[in-house]
Amino acid sequence: MLTHQRKHYLLDLLQREGQIVAKAVSDALGLSEDTIRRDLRELAKEGLLQRVHGGAIPNLPASPALAPYASREQISQDAKPAIGRAAGAMIEAGQVVFVDGGTTCLHLVRQLPGELRATVVTHSPSIAVELVHHPLIEVVMLGGRLFRHSLVNVGAATVEAIARIRADLYFMGVSSLHPQAGITTGDYEEACVKRALCDAAARTVVLASPEKLNTASPFQIAPLSQVSDIVVLRDTDDALVAPYREMGINITLA
Repeated sequence: MLTHQRKHYLLDLLQREGQIVAKAVSDALGLSEDTIRRDLRELAKEGLLQRVHGGAIPNLPASPALAPYASREQISQDAKPAIGRAAGAMIEAGQVVFVDGGTTCLHLVRQLPGELRATVVTHSPSIAVELVHHPLIEVVMLGGRLFRHSLVNVGAATVEAIARIRADLYFMGVSSLHPQAGITTGDYEEACVKRALCDAAARTVVLASPEKLNTASPFQIAPLSQVSDIVVLRDTDDALVAPYREMGINITLA
């Protein structure tokens, strides 16, 4: 099969099935996975599809959550407090909790009960400052280089510090969430820090306000198999969350 024939086959398959699994295609055509992956890379460069781990999916819209921090504060103003409140209710007394940066996580810590006794570990100066008036919450700040776009610390020092902590929960803020593209964000170093937090927590909870669903960003954080819970708004279309339920992920409706 010639290159242009393979690419036509791949695009037709993508249109019919909504995704391409490289191994399945290589088996069906009797070709190496490297050949299929090369074709997918070239098609992605042409803007005809989006590469994901193990294959490809149709091009997805970019997430509004890639906008600067001040702009993101104006998005989903009703949804974020509800999602933050539902997420915060998961914290039990005495737990050690990673809290990500971002506007949704800020709403989470703003609504924590005053009597909660726990330890919050964060790489976000905004989150740490918000917790100043919670006398029973021990706050641990992770250092590093300040990534101004998201107001979080990133870099090797941040990742190294995370590796020395074992947390009960990690509340992850994301730019994008998609059943095939997975959990993604707009900055490579920020993705590395989020991945390290995920690896160091017993349970990862993704906070997904409406604008983040069914979108994709450039850098994958972690496979969906590492996510235990996703918190979404109560009136979210069930078709958007059904694929995650099928993966065994708990869906909390805020």
